[in-house]
Amino acid sequence: MFNRLFGKPKQEANALTTLDKLNETLEMLEKKEKVLVKKAAAEVEKAKEFAKGRNKRAAIQSLKRKRLYEQQIEQLGNFQLRIHDQMIMLEGAKATTETVDALRTGAAAMKAMQKATNMDDVDKTMDEINEQTENMKQIQEALSTPLGAAADFDEDEFEAELEELEGAELEEQLLQPATTAPAAPVQVPAGRQPARPIPQKRTAEEDELAALQAEMAL
Repeated sequence: MFNRLFGKPKQEANALTTLDKLNETLEMLEKKEKVLVKKAAAEVEKAKEFAKGRNKRAAIQSLKRKRLYEQQIEQLGNFQLRIHDQMIMLEGAKATTETVDALRTGAAAMKAMQKATNMDDVDKTMDEINEQTENMKQIQEALSTPLGAAADFDEDEFEAELEELEGAELEEQLLQPATTAPAAPVQVPAGRQPARPIPQKRTAEEDELAALQAEMAL
C-alpha cells in the first residue's frame, strides 16, 4: 500500500537526481577536454619552435606529448558519448513512465465516472426531457390556435377577395393612358430659321419627323 503511494514519487526523485549527476559529470568532462585541447595546441607550437631551432629531439618529444593529449581527448569524447546515451535513455524512460501514469490516471477517472453514472439514471433523464419537450409543443400549439371570432374565419374567402383586389388593380393599370415622351428639340441649320416661329401643338409623329429632318440637314 505504502509502496504504491510513495514509490512513484521516490522513483521520479531518483531519476531527477541521476540526471543532475550525469549533467555535472558531462560538464566536468567537457572542461577537461578543453584544457587538453589547449595543451595539445601548445605542444604543436613548441614543436614548430624546436624545429626552427634545429632541435629535432625536443620537437619529437613535443609531438609525442601532443599525441598523448589527443588520446586523452578521444577517451573523454567517448565518455561524453556514453553519458549522453545514458541521459537520453533515462529521459526516455522517465517520459514513458509519466505517460503510463497519466494514462492510468485517466482510465481510473473514466472508470469512476462510469460507476457514478448509472444507465438507468440516464434513461430516466432522457424520458423526462422528452416528456417536457412534448408538453412544450402542446402548449405552443394551444397558444397558436385562434380563439373567438377569428376561429370562424374562412381562409378560402380571404384568398378569393385577395384575387379580386389583384385583378382590379391590374385592370386599372391597363386602362391608364400611355404617357408620351417630351418632344426632342428641332435643330435647324443657320439661314433656314423662320423669322417668326409660330408655336403649335404637334403630335409625337410630327416631332419624330422634325428631329429626323434636322439630323439630315446637319
